[in-house]
Amino acid sequence: MFDFANPQLLSLLGAVVLIGLLFWWAQVTRKNNLRRFGRLSVLQSLMPDASIYTPRVKIVLQLLALAALVFVLARPRSGEKQPQQTRLEGIEIMIAFDVSNSMLASANDDPNGISRLDRARLLLEKLIDRLDNDKVGLVVFAGEAKTQMPLTTDYYTAKLYLSELSPKLVRMQGTSITDAINMSARAMSADDKVNKAIILITDAENHEGDAIEAAKAAADKGIQVDVIGVGSGKGVPIPINSAGTDYLRDNDGQVVLTTFDQEAAKKIAEAGKGIYVNGSSSKALDALTQALDEVDKTEFKKVQYKASAEQFPTFAWIALILIVADIFVLDRKISWLKDINFFTKK
Repeated sequence: MFDFANPQLLSLLGAVVLIGLLFWWAQVTRKNNLRRFGRLSVLQSLMPDASIYTPRVKIVLQLLALAALVFVLARPRSGEKQPQQTRLEGIEIMIAFDVSNSMLASANDDPNGISRLDRARLLLEKLIDRLDNDKVGLVVFAGEAKTQMPLTTDYYTAKLYLSELSPKLVRMQGTSITDAINMSARAMSADDKVNKAIILITDAENHEGDAIEAAKAAADKGIQVDVIGVGSGKGVPIPINSAGTDYLRDNDGQVVLTTFDQEAAKKIAEAGKGIYVNGSSSKALDALTQALDEVDKTEFKKVQYKASAEQFPTFAWIALILIVADIFVLDRKISWLKDINFFTKK
């Protein structure tokens, strides 16, 4: 059996054909331009080192190399696929991450300390390292919420998404925890047999909507809502540049101070039948891991296919050989072939 991992990329072969046609058109145009100055046979005698054949040889080598590279990208495979079922146990975890501007403020009383966003991100990266067969997804929110990454067991990709978290991901600013919880619940599977949890990361400042009711509704659906609170009870400024030399100001020019609302975060966790964790605590990671471990695991059926034998290395070698050959083919006549004419009598 022969197939391609990325068959849609074979459409790039059209570009190879197009380049070939452009070369042919350029050659025809060149001949027509030369005819304006005289007979081609006379003009060619004035250019003894100009070769008629090597440009054609070079373009053929280049087009074949390009076609081989297209096959490399399409990843040809051969061999039988043998499905294998494995049984895994885990839960579904949606991370609802607050990316409002206030998350750029310090996570502690020091205005120049690590930001709330960075502190929460480091905590989550360590948490993902402890996950085993659980599915994890990511929702980002500020004034609105959106799904940034659907549920997956690809923890490496999950970390990549975490590394790119920024207030720029959400256009509308604010802190709509209600939207974040509702969006996280909708992003999970509809299977009632699968146990689920939402990890809400926020500073809970000036949150909009009824987050407590949203957490209760999630809990009624069997979704546990855990809250990681980040920030300080003391007001700290919100930096607006990477150097931390300027801060967000109000219309009167006064520096805006942001305060972590711990009581609001605790009430949301209580309504969601989950736990509240202080993100700045050294025991935060252990407490959150224990809370997730206490959620009953669900058995997943995962169908895997035996990897087909990859054939792209063969095409990669072909492309390399053609490229090297092209380097050694010069545009001018080859010295030992100068006196040979393949198609006309001398």
